[in-house]
Amino acid sequence: MMPAPVASASRPALLWLVALGFFMQTLDATIVNTALPAMARDLNESPLQMHSVIVAYSLAMAVLIPASGWLADRFGTRRVFMSAIALFVAGSVLCALAPTLAMLSLARVVQGLGGALLLPVGRLAVLRAFPREEFISAMSLVAIPGLVGPLIGPTLGGWIVEYASWHWIFWVNVPVGLVGLVAARRFMAGGEAQSSREFDAVGYGLLAFGMAAVSLAVEGMAGGGVRGASALVMMVFGLASLAAYWLHALRSPNPLFVPGLFEVRTLRVGLLGNLFSRLGSSCMPFMIPLVLQVSLGYTPMQAGMMMLPTVLGSMAAKPLVTHIVRRWGYREVLVTNTCALALLIASFSLLSPSPPFALLLVQLALFGAVNSMQFSAMNTVTLKDLEGQDASSGNSLLSMVQMLALGMGVAAAGAVLASFEGYFGQAQHALNAFRATFACMGLLTLAATALFLQLPAHEPPRAHPPVPEEQV
Repeated sequence: MMPAPVASASRPALLWLVALGFFMQTLDATIVNTALPAMARDLNESPLQMHSVIVAYSLAMAVLIPASGWLADRFGTRRVFMSAIALFVAGSVLCALAPTLAMLSLARVVQGLGGALLLPVGRLAVLRAFPREEFISAMSLVAIPGLVGPLIGPTLGGWIVEYASWHWIFWVNVPVGLVGLVAARRFMAGGEAQSSREFDAVGYGLLAFGMAAVSLAVEGMAGGGVRGASALVMMVFGLASLAAYWLHALRSPNPLFVPGLFEVRTLRVGLLGNLFSRLGSSCMPFMIPLVLQVSLGYTPMQAGMMMLPTVLGSMAAKPLVTHIVRRWGYREVLVTNTCALALLIASFSLLSPSPPFALLLVQLALFGAVNSMQFSAMNTVTLKDLEGQDASSGNSLLSMVQMLALGMGVAAAGAVLASFEGYFGQAQHALNAFRATFACMGLLTLAATALFLQLPAHEPPRAHPPVPEEQV
């Protein structure tokens, strides 16, 4: 049965509702970053071991994203969207009440599972409510709050910790979520389930287990969860599961992601480039507030405010991306920009105990600008040669890789930081451990240049590429 059409008067309200869900999802990916030292004090943990709070959220999102479309078709968009909000709010309450790091990480998993459904299901609701010719402009409006969320997250988190407590980072989601539930009930159609294709449960299980196992193995190397030989075994099983998924997809009549997608060179290069580039750059919203508070003596509010130059740099660079790519082509821009991004990440290895304030502001602004250009160019090149259903599948795959890379990037930085912490010592030499970690993550980012060299030379952007669900 087709869903009841959404009245024209309700369409703007639907856009605001989906935008609110996207904002909640992306905001909570970064708002905890400046609160980690305060959380660590309350939970009697080292601030350098708090990365699992971020990894748990992003990994849960990556695991559930591939199933979001099927869930919406099977149970109805409104029912799934409301369930996602309820799950997100329940996870937020559990986070605020968590007495230990382990409980907090588990609560973040619950929160991430709800967050994973907010944008894909909301996007589907918009697709069903708006004519095709209005869909791209509608989703462009929805995307704006979602792009702002991760940018203002660290600053807002620092302000909340400074003037209230870290628990309120999660409590504020409760009234917002309740408003979202009421609005979804009123403005979102799609209460009826739709006839859906057969879900590839075996493929989904293999892919989800593989992603989770590999991420948890990297997390174990950082000193959290499974450790030592158990982490190695987890890594082997995770890689085996991912290989098994690929073999399964080749012979499945209805795979989760059609193997033919990977015959498109720009998609292959874009996905791998996203993964390796984001492994380095995605750790920065975690690392910078941490080093500012742990080693340079900044308060949470000051550390959060120091992230504003990154926001401003990102906003200033984004309108320039299309012009720059059209002038020089994707390969030339991405190779050059990746090298610049790697150098900027590595430049934080030169931090002194009292760095010049103006220099640090410029450094952060440049990082924000270059990182924004990197994300925009990577996302559009990944999807630019896909059409129709392939574009939808590629978009879901890209969203999954983005969240997986975010979690693995933070876990990898935590693992490197933990190893250097053991080498340099925890107390007076913590800054040296941060410096070495920044250098390593910059080097890891540089590896992505070899991938972007595989793109065609001097290829400009398409006039109307598919709209990626950016995570900036």
